Amino acid sequence: MRAWQYHDTKGGLENGIRLNTVPLPQPKPSQHLVQVLYAALNPVDYKPAEVALLSRMLIPKPATPGIDFAGRIVAPAAGSSFKSGQIVFGAAGTSPFAAGALREYAVTETTGVVAAPEGLDPKDLATIAIGGETAYQSIVPYVKPGDHILINGGSGGVGVFSIQIAKAVGCKVTTTCSTPNVELCRSLGADVVIDYRKQNVLETLREGGQQYTHVVDNVGGQWDLVGKCHEYSKPGASFLYIGAAPSFSYAWNSLKVRVWPGVLGGARRKFVTMLAQPINSELGKIGGWMKEGTVKPVIDSVWPMEKVSDAFRKLKTGRARGKIVVEVASGSRSTE
Repeated sequence: MRAWQYHDTKGGLENGIRLNTVPLPQPKPSQHLVQVLYAALNPVDYKPAEVALLSRMLIPKPATPGIDFAGRIVAPAAGSSFKSGQIVFGAAGTSPFAAGALREYAVTETTGVVAAPEGLDPKDLATIAIGGETAYQSIVPYVKPGDHILINGGSGGVGVFSIQIAKAVGCKVTTTCSTPNVELCRSLGADVVIDYRKQNVLETLREGGQQYTHVVDNVGGQWDLVGKCHEYSKPGASFLYIGAAPSFSYAWNSLKVRVWPGVLGGARRKFVTMLAQPINSELGKIGGWMKEGTVKPVIDSVWPMEKVSDAFRKLKTGRARGKIVVEVASGSRSTE
């Protein structure tokens, strides 16, 4: 089979990754073997890999990136109800840092992989695992119907799910984005959209007077929003920070907002970080919403298998509208 692999990421993962021919993986009895039809890219596919110490310690080489996938069961795990040929979606692999979706056949655990709802395009289902689960787990446990939440970054791979899932559970949504994406965010259900190119986000939040019950930051690095979150959120609100990066700057600022007194820049609301974990019941819920039309896939672009390096370059611009998807194999291709 063909598989994208890298040994080092000096100069960026997109410059070190190569399309190689390798043997098919051998799953354990407790794992599925799947043919990957589509894979979607996420920042976690390259950010840890480009931190030299983390890459050496946590990522065995050669490594194949990619978590989000939709594909076809080739050999189900022992005791599984899946059948050979059945379309499934979810999270590939056994490691969050090099899960292996960017290859023609992959191994998956039974947790984090569910059956595709009938009638949905595998390309759309491939967008769900990380973006959908991050949005779900950063919102649903923290809110109730009628809550007004703030989503910083509404047009990226997580943000497009965040807006729609928040609306699906009955929330009112304010979000931020750049000028070209204002109408996209409105079309996904956002009640208020702040254009950060034309408005100062913090000043707009202060002047607006809305006291939010929950804040989700899909952008990261805007520490003034964290330190001043008490000015635009209710007591008891949480500030959930999604844009964590493996860097000294993040570690220092995260420590400061957690530990320092509020008058010195510490957060006066609960500061929470998270790493999404694919859960079958939640994946099934999001897939069901997609079938109903409550949640719509937003795909920035679809790249052929041979152009994965270019797909990563697009991802790293930070300008993608929704998800970047790679067509690994044709939907009609034989699994034999």
